[in-house]
Amino acid sequence: MNYLKSLLPWIAFAVVATQFDWRWSGLTGLAISTGLLLLARRAGRKADTLILEWSGFAFFALLTAVAFTFPASPLKTYTGALTDAWLALTAWGSLAIGQPFTLGIARTTTPETLWGNPIFRRVNVVITLVWAISFTVGGLAGIALLNFAPHATAALIALKVVCFAVPVAFTIRYPRIVRARAAA
Repeated sequence: MNYLKSLLPWIAFAVVATQFDWRWSGLTGLAISTGLLLLARRAGRKADTLILEWSGFAFFALLTAVAFTFPASPLKTYTGALTDAWLALTAWGSLAIGQPFTLGIARTTTPETLWGNPIFRRVNVVITLVWAISFTVGGLAGIALLNFAPHATAALIALKVVCFAVPVAFTIRYPRIVRARAAA
């Protein structure tokens, strides 16, 4: 599941954020993003497979700079929701420019003969759309929870899990469903 590797900086950020100050969680995300980009360059991966990695690098570089420059910034409270909002912008942006972020990732495990197939492209548009919606819901609901129930830690964690698990499950199942329909 190549998506999970691409989301590793975001997952590590969330884990570290529960134990340490936002400066260190931002720095952790930045270090992992940088490492993934260096490994991808060494492996010769194409740019279209690295949309999430570059997005993560940009987000964590910006977040780390703000966190170390203004450690008491009000943004500190919203970092979890901001990660979802940034990922939502990444997903929506990739759809807007006609390059769904899942397309490049899917090409790494799909035979090249299928890349031009409109169904292959449509599957990736739909998968990216599900991720975009999930990130949007997570970001907006996270901001709302932090505003109205800032100590509802269990609800915030549950929201993160659901907004991650739903698109992961969809990403796994939807292509199988499409292949089964095509075979029938």
